Amino acid sequence: MNAPADAPSPQLFFETINAFQKSAALKAAIDLNLFTAIASTPATAAEVATLCQCPERGIRILCDNLTILGFLIKKEGRYSLTPSSAAFLDKKSPAYFGSAVKFLLAPGLTEAFSDLAATIRRGRLHTTEHGTTAPDHPAWIEFARAMGPMMVPTAQGAAELVPLDPARDTRVLDISASHGTYGIAFAKVNPRAHLVALDWEAVLAVTEENAAAAGIGDRFSKIVGDAFTVDLGGDYDVVLVPNFLHHFNTADCTRFLQRVRAALRLGGKVVIVEFVPNEDRITPPPAASFSLVMLGTTPEGDAYTFAEYQAMLTSAGFQGAELHPLPPTAQSAVIAVA
Repeated sequence: MNAPADAPSPQLFFETINAFQKSAALKAAIDLNLFTAIASTPATAAEVATLCQCPERGIRILCDNLTILGFLIKKEGRYSLTPSSAAFLDKKSPAYFGSAVKFLLAPGLTEAFSDLAATIRRGRLHTTEHGTTAPDHPAWIEFARAMGPMMVPTAQGAAELVPLDPARDTRVLDISASHGTYGIAFAKVNPRAHLVALDWEAVLAVTEENAAAAGIGDRFSKIVGDAFTVDLGGDYDVVLVPNFLHHFNTADCTRFLQRVRAALRLGGKVVIVEFVPNEDRITPPPAASFSLVMLGTTPEGDAYTFAEYQAMLTSAGFQGAELHPLPPTAQSAVIAVA
């Protein structure tokens, strides 16, 4: 006799409490170059072990678990990549972003969740006063080096939403530019656009490298400093604010957006790229769950709804805020006019 579909089950508890093992398995496979090793030809556990220069037992267990997780396919004793693993976890793929684990699983981030209850009891971080919002936080150098490839689809989608006037020179400011992927996407689509990147000095070294590699080095300049206090310049056609506002409370976000509006030319646009949950704050899950990341790593950050962004933008003097999902990613663009 089968149990009723809604019968109590401990399965979710065990899956969640042991979720760290899934992260560990994926990181191990990336560290061992396993996905790249079998990208071209399916292989047995013994063959994978030889390719990765490891004893067979551990490789067999790892490959089986990666198959269970959905990263590999096992057929007739041979392992091969799924289409997604081939696209994103083979180092030879132009869309490779396995290096993102260096940032996403860095001790400075994972340790922030070691005592989440203490953070919740205090109402703010219990580990450090500012978390990842601290000036010149070293995590952002690793972020800039590791996360750029992951942002390409989102950046390209955002650039397509805001075409610039091809008949004149234009100016784009990329706030908290990091890897520079968003600003570079705008500059590549708009040959007469000059990109200005703002971030901390050490991070901007990475941005500048990426801009040169993208062939826009002659249309690139930078502003070093705190986005809340440094002189932003002016007469921008677009100000990009990707994955920045979620680090701060709504009052600080509004204050910052007032600075952005003052830096834009009349009719210029702000392009905010964020995880934007629905009003219920539980859907869609990838966007809604991002609020937990902010709880663990920032003093007052959150994943804000579109209504909250509308309110911030209106208070800052913007008009006509629009929400544009950016599939296949979990992020959306919020665009408004100065």
